Amino acid sequence: MKKLIYGAAIALSVFAFQACNSNKDSKETADSLNKTKDTTTNAMNTGGIAVDKADADFATKAAAGGMAEVQIAKLALEKSTNQSVKDFATMMVTDHGKANDELMAIAKAKNITLPTAMDANHQKKYDELNGKTGKDFDKDYVNTMVDGHKSTLTLLQDEAKDGNDAELKAFAAKTAPIVQMHLDKINAIDKSMK
Repeated sequence: MKKLIYGAAIALSVFAFQACNSNKDSKETADSLNKTKDTTTNAMNTGGIAVDKADADFATKAAAGGMAEVQIAKLALEKSTNQSVKDFATMMVTDHGKANDELMAIAKAKNITLPTAMDANHQKKYDELNGKTGKDFDKDYVNTMVDGHKSTLTLLQDEAKDGNDAELKAFAAKTAPIVQMHLDKINAIDKSMK
């Protein structure tokens, strides 16, 4: 009985320490965990990671961005007053949700740790958007989507061209045209709002 209580106390202490030590955001934590899975030195203890650092970094960046797209789009569905923005947000939830699921499956097969929550930058933007209403919300959401899709498109194109892992390269190559279509659509919405 004493061992059980002692074990529970240790587990609770570890959990409390991790909760208090949450200065790192979810993406940074995933990157740190992936770094410790280096197959050249630590595979026996960590199970290894089946990709190099650059491909693992791509996966965590893509996952963080994709997760943010879905969460921010859900916010837009609640707060937007513009039907075009709402339609775009619905497309974000569907398309990025599907891409996120596909990336998670690849990451799981390759033992890549992905973020489980929005990173600090995306959370800050979410909170900022959440404080806005009406046309102010719509304008800031559209600007956020234009900027986000430009950087995501570059990330995907770079991985498709320079990545080392065949599955991640294929994912990036397949996803880039969808993101380009999103960028074209949000640019059109932006022009229509001016």
